[in-house]
Amino acid sequence: MHVDAIQALSDFFTQLTVEKRASEHTIKSYKRDLNQLNNYCITNNISYWTDLTQIDIRSHIGLRHRQGLGSASLQRELSAIRSFFDFLLKKNLASSNPTQAIKAPKQARKLPKTMDVDQINGLLDAGCNSPIEIRDLAIFELFYSSGLRLSELTALNFNDIDLIDSSLIVRSGKGGKSRILPIGSKAVIALNNWLTLRLKNILASESALFTSSRGTRLGQRSIELRLSQWCKKKGINTHIHPHMLRHSFASHLLESSQDLRAIQELLGHSNISTTQIYTHLDFQHLADIYDKSHPRAKKKPE
Repeated sequence: MHVDAIQALSDFFTQLTVEKRASEHTIKSYKRDLNQLNNYCITNNISYWTDLTQIDIRSHIGLRHRQGLGSASLQRELSAIRSFFDFLLKKNLASSNPTQAIKAPKQARKLPKTMDVDQINGLLDAGCNSPIEIRDLAIFELFYSSGLRLSELTALNFNDIDLIDSSLIVRSGKGGKSRILPIGSKAVIALNNWLTLRLKNILASESALFTSSRGTRLGQRSIELRLSQWCKKKGINTHIHPHMLRHSFASHLLESSQDLRAIQELLGHSNISTTQIYTHLDFQHLADIYDKSHPRAKKKPE
């Protein structure tokens, strides 16, 4: 690629980081996807982004599909390329976006996996046997209490929670948006128990709410591993990941309140269509009750 094309790509990622305040995960994904496009250009002797046509983009996406990428990954790659060309258009470095008329193959929308209330109670009422488990319980209670994303929970600082007011602030959610969330009474108790221990083992400069045994901020992977170990130790055979607690939070609230807009605000969704997937879960729950309860719902044996 020509040096100007490489510089344009670098400028795009600078904008994503500084102006758009995109998450580290998004930036890594976009770099990986646009690197694939860059490889296509090198293979086909294309020196400038503006030399790419719709035929090229279709050929590139078709190649990635043949390499085994699923529809979700293809859609993400197209999104990255589309965003990059939108950037080039705004900077007057391109006159058109070759991705506009191209769509990735549709995928069947998978419903998020959730836990029922009894499963949640079994997870959170399992008891603590060590200081680390007291911390872990506070983490899991807060996930389910406030519907946080994993990245949002690990980013929380001590000053972001107010246990007197039973609330917390997410300062930089998805898209850089902040929001204030309530904390349930069970989570408040668990957090108070953890904060008593936190003060005994923390670096003076560390502001993180949840810290490791070394006194430093707990990372996302560590929390995933702790949840897995918690389930194994407590005899819970179901594979549970942190996001499942967020999904359960949303599903259980919808079952009780039917207030989709409120749940959208609590989850920090920009578009309510993202939140509407929980209405499918709620209908599934109602349908199960119907099948089990209605006298004429079950099929008669043949």
